[in-house]
Amino acid sequence: MASFNFGGKAYNVDPLGFLLDPGQWDEDFAVGMAAMLRMSPELTGEHWNVIYSIRTAFAKTGFIPPVYQICRTNGLRLPELRTLFPAGYWRGACKLAGVNYLGNCPEGARLPLPADYPPTPLRERTYEIDRRGFLVRSEDWDEQFTLFKAHEMKMPQPLTDRHWQIIYFIRDSFQQHAAVPTVYEACEANHLELEDLERLFPDGYHRGAVKLAGLRLRWSDQASQTGPRQSHDTTAGQAGGDNQ
Repeated sequence: MASFNFGGKAYNVDPLGFLLDPGQWDEDFAVGMAAMLRMSPELTGEHWNVIYSIRTAFAKTGFIPPVYQICRTNGLRLPELRTLFPAGYWRGACKLAGVNYLGNCPEGARLPLPADYPPTPLRERTYEIDRRGFLVRSEDWDEQFTLFKAHEMKMPQPLTDRHWQIIYFIRDSFQQHAAVPTVYEACEANHLELEDLERLFPDGYHRGAVKLAGLRLRWSDQASQTGPRQSHDTTAGQAGGDNQ
């Protein structure tokens, strides 16, 4: 267990610096972590509004709120959020708020095959997923996985060329930089406003677009850190040829 020390206090954090227990959070943690992220330790009222909005939503639901919700709540456009938290929504704002995506899904939770899944038995595969339904090995990804997940998430079918453009951008960026692009980078590269991204992926950037791309923000985590691995059996059709 790693420790982050600031202001005479020791905070238990994971290897990426995220607070393990949101209940241990206080404002000193946010101030100290801001300095670690090379932000100004003099957090403004706008910073604190975002931080407390995230914590309030997390306390009510047990889930990190989508970036769309936090921007709307605080009257922010995405470039303004980026100015406040340059490291990213998850890597910046959520880290300072002392919350993480880890733990949002009960231990051992399963994602069963939807009863109304399209009966097009062209190919059968088994995908290994973590407890949150994210693909464990990025190299196992194919468009069939995305189609299954999109159906499971009740997204409109079929996925459009715009959906695939974002999904392939995320994967290509990961291949080039060994890191999932931030929501800022994805929107900027694909000329998207935050509202456009929300219409395409209503579940959120991480729980929607990144999941469909077969990636996860904590890709380096081992099974012992993310919970037991599970098998996910699917039977799905292929994506259209224009999306290859």
